[in-house]
Amino acid sequence: MLRSAGVMKAFILFLGVGTALGSLYTDPDSCRGRCEEPYSHEDECHCDVGCRSRNSCCWDYPEHCGAGEEEAHRRTAEHFSSSHNAISDEELLHVSEQLYGADHNKAQPNDITINPQHRAAPDQTGLQEDRSPEPLYAYVNEKLFSKPTYSSFIRLLDNYQRATGREEEVTAEELREQDVFLREVMETELMKKLFAFLHTKNRYGSEEEFLQDLKEMWFGLYSRGDGEKDSSGFEHVFSGEIKKGKVSGFHNWIRFYLLEKQGLVNYFSHNFDGPWDTYPDVLGLQFSWDGFYKEVGSAFIGCSPEFEFGIYTLCFIARPGRACHLSLGGHGVSIQTYTWTKSTYGHGKKYIAAAYVISP
Repeated sequence: MLRSAGVMKAFILFLGVGTALGSLYTDPDSCRGRCEEPYSHEDECHCDVGCRSRNSCCWDYPEHCGAGEEEAHRRTAEHFSSSHNAISDEELLHVSEQLYGADHNKAQPNDITINPQHRAAPDQTGLQEDRSPEPLYAYVNEKLFSKPTYSSFIRLLDNYQRATGREEEVTAEELREQDVFLREVMETELMKKLFAFLHTKNRYGSEEEFLQDLKEMWFGLYSRGDGEKDSSGFEHVFSGEIKKGKVSGFHNWIRFYLLEKQGLVNYFSHNFDGPWDTYPDVLGLQFSWDGFYKEVGSAFIGCSPEFEFGIYTLCFIARPGRACHLSLGGHGVSIQTYTWTKSTYGHGKKYIAAAYVISP
């Protein structure tokens, strides 16, 4: 990260996104789509050939990964329940570097100047003490926001009621804004690379299928409150919510900057940084939003909307409910993903619940 004094900062990011079922996503409790996936101690259960000897196979290992001609034929028919279509850890490292390199709309070093000020110790993040008298963002080149993916992203941010428990009323204009944003990001090289990778893994047959599923997983509404359709993955991750008197989600640098500029967000401190010396970067921070506190938030700094959208989507599909280990500019980063488990869309597929970087 570039500080106002010219010193480089960097960050480690983690996210939480949802798990998914059905024919597109891997379930952490299932071997569907995970046959011969390399063993990892972080997994809840396993689907590699050695899981039987360790007594750690998922409950449906025989169904999806069992031996025999009939099983092999059926796994081929089910597309990604095979070693060829499983997404390996090495492939995640490779494709994440490709996406990192394809972020052509990211901020350049002179586009953003931040002033991180106080670094909070682990026992200080919950104190709700403002130890940084100045705003986090000393300067942002707002010409960035005229780029199509930025402008269409920003138009989405005021479409939500931040308090959970209040049903979202989605207008025809807001639906059109969702479609415009999705069309714009799908025009970028970054998202085309992501689709091409997922296509080789038989997750999607066409860009249109991918686009329609992106709309459901990110913008589909579900209830975090008392039965009201009051939330979505996009709202939680990018716009932010207030639940039980605290800030929930809210992991986007553009949203933070715009609200800080309006005087609605007050930056308190940061608690971690990482090894990058250019954008996109990552910051862990403490702040209040109109009086509601976020004890530890994490956000990419200076990335394009399509970069965040694509990286989170990749981890949601490849490692839902588990740590998703990536490589960005030669540095490792881990993203934790979660699904919304109480309701589904399509044939049992689940919505994105959250996305954040795993703090060390």
